[in-house]
Order: sequence, then C-alpha cells, then structure tokens
Amino acid sequence: MENDTNTLRRLKTIEGHLRGVIRMVEEDAYCIDVIRQIQAVEAALNKVSSQILESHLNSCVITAIKGDDPKERERVLKEITEVFEMSTKV
Repeated sequence: MENDTNTLRRLKTIEGHLRGVIRMVEEDAYCIDVIRQIQAVEAALNKVSSQILESHLNSCVITAIKGDDPKERERVLKEITEVFEMSTKV
C-alpha cells in the first residue's frame, strides 16, 4: 500500500507539472523553456514507470516464475518482453 501511495503522490505531482507546461504553451512561453519542462515531465514519468516495473518484477513475476503453472510463467515473461519492445518504439 505504501508503494501505491508513493506512486499516486508522484503522479499527482507530475500532473501538476504538466498543467504548468500547458499554461506555458497557452501563454506562448519560449519554446526551449517549454521543451525543457516537457523533458522534466517525461523523466518523472519514466521514473514512476521504472518503480512500477520493479515492483511488478519483485511480486507478480517472481510469483509466476516460482509457481507450478508454465502457461502463467510464459504469460508474464511475454508481458515483460512486450513492455521492453514498446519502450524501444518510442
């Protein structure tokens, strides 16, 4: 539960930061300043994503790998592969 609370807190902070970026665009802020702020939002989202992935690996994936169901092991490993494939497409 503490991880969920931390994740939500971080996402709400990012949401506020994104609202600031929107405001900058509405106010016709200097393009490079907007880009820097967008990069900061992206970095913060990447950090949250990494934390969620780490939690998933340490819970769901380990449980599936230690379990007796080979189909479940294949399913979670396929999910992880898909996540990594999507991260390289961006």
